[in-house]
Amino acid sequence: MILLVDADSLVFSSCYAPRDKEELYFENIEDVIFKFDEILHSIINHLTDEYNVNEVLVFNDGKANFRKLITKKYKANRSKQERPPLLNDIHKYVKETYDSHCAVGMETDDLVAIYWKKLIDVWGRDQVMIVSIDKDYLQFPALVYRYHTKTLYDLTEEQARYNFYEQMIVGDTSDNVNYFFGKGVKFAEKYFKDCVTEYQYRKKLYLLFKERYKSKAKEKYSECYNLLKLRTEI
Repeated sequence: MILLVDADSLVFSSCYAPRDKEELYFENIEDVIFKFDEILHSIINHLTDEYNVNEVLVFNDGKANFRKLITKKYKANRSKQERPPLLNDIHKYVKETYDSHCAVGMETDDLVAIYWKKLIDVWGRDQVMIVSIDKDYLQFPALVYRYHTKTLYDLTEEQARYNFYEQMIVGDTSDNVNYFFGKGVKFAEKYFKDCVTEYQYRKKLYLLFKERYKSKAKEKYSECYNLLKLRTEI
C-alpha cells in the first residue's frame, strides 16, 4: 500500500496550542513540530497495523493557485483570516524532514490527485490510499482515509460521480464556492435521483444553471466545474 498524505490541514492545526493554554497558538516551533510529528506518526502507525504499507508520500504548501485566476471570489473569505505565526516554519520543517512534494500553480490536493492517478495506473486502485480530512477527494473512486474520524471510504465510480455533482450544487463554504445558495444535500439527492451516467448528471445540472443564470449558464457552469474539479494530470 502507498499512502498519499495531504498534510496541509495537519500543518495548520499543529500550530494551535491546547485549549487549556492562554495563548491561541504555540510560540515555540519545537512545540509545533512535536504536535505535528506525534499526530502524523500515529496516523501512519495505525494504517501500517491495518495494511501492508510500503511507501508514504507527504504533500504540503501549494503555491500560486490557478483557481484564483478563474474568479477573485475563490477563497476570498480567507483573505482576512489570521495565519498562525509559525505556519511558514512548520511548512519548511515538513519539506526538509519528510522530503514532501509541494504543488506549484495548483493546490496540494491537485498534486495528490495527479500522483494518485499515476500510481493507480501502475499499481492498481486498491494499492493506493489518500490520507486527508479534505472532502474534495471523495470525487474519486479511491480509498480515502479521513484521519480525524478514523473513517475509510472505499468509493465506487458511481459514488464518486454523485459526490462531485452534489458538491457543484451544495458548494464549498470553506473555499467561498456557492452557486446555488439555499440548496443543500437533500435537494441534490432528490434532483439527481434518476441520474446514473456522467452525461445524465451534466445535462441535469446544466438545466439548473440555465434556470438560475439564464444567458450566463455556460460561463457559470464552467466556472463552478473548474473550481471544484481536482486535476489528475498536469
